[in-house]
Amino acid sequence: MNKVMMICRLTKDPEIRYGQANGTAIASYGIAVNRRFKRDGEPDADFFNCVCFGRNAEFAEKYLAKGSKIAIVGSIQNENYTNKDGQKVYSTKILVDEMEFAESKSSGSDYQQSSRPAPSEASGDGFMNIPDGIDEELPFN
Repeated sequence: MNKVMMICRLTKDPEIRYGQANGTAIASYGIAVNRRFKRDGEPDADFFNCVCFGRNAEFAEKYLAKGSKIAIVGSIQNENYTNKDGQKVYSTKILVDEMEFAESKSSGSDYQQSSRPAPSEASGDGFMNIPDGIDEELPFN
């Protein structure tokens, strides 16, 4: 099984191109994934190149930019080739099958919370108290 799931940030804006044969959108971008444990003298993050196709590529072009925090699901693929100098070049890329935002657009200090009751208003059993008179607004009875 070849499956990878990561929460990462884009290191550059997605670059989009279209396939010659069928016009399928192809997006490529770089990501940085923070390492769980940090050791002196070692990098804090790992960097990968990603590629996605079709609707995912169109989504990436329209909504993603450098610094966007996303969650991706895909597979790892090796790209090994010999360059024009005759040297063997090894690289790894991630073929992205699924992606979604991993933070809200306005995750800064101006983020507005929903109008849900604060945790201090919860009852002692871990459930939130429902205010009186709200029964007619509930979608179920």
